[in-house]
Amino acid sequence: MSAPLRPPPRRSGVGSGFRPGFTLYLLYFFAFFVFFALLLALPALLEGLRSLPPAESIEAEREAGARIARHALAGRLPLALLAALAAIGIGGYARVLPGLRDR
Repeated sequence: MSAPLRPPPRRSGVGSGFRPGFTLYLLYFFAFFVFFALLLALPALLEGLRSLPPAESIEAEREAGARIARHALAGRLPLALLAALAAIGIGGYARVLPGLRDR
């Protein structure tokens, strides 16, 4: 008879869990992108809100709001993209983003 087979030794639980680094980077990127896009568009949106005349119908008001929003974001999205990439890069390098500090 042969000796009973022993199970393989267990590894310690430290560092063997699920670590969603890429997913967190994507979430941080989209959050920073939305934040910077709103931050860059906010002055134009507020100016458009102040100058918006009363509309005769809801549809006309929606069209005016959409036109103001398109005008507010025109040309500012690439800058928001670059700012989000810079924030993610600096935050990842300095290890200050929550959930990504121990990488």
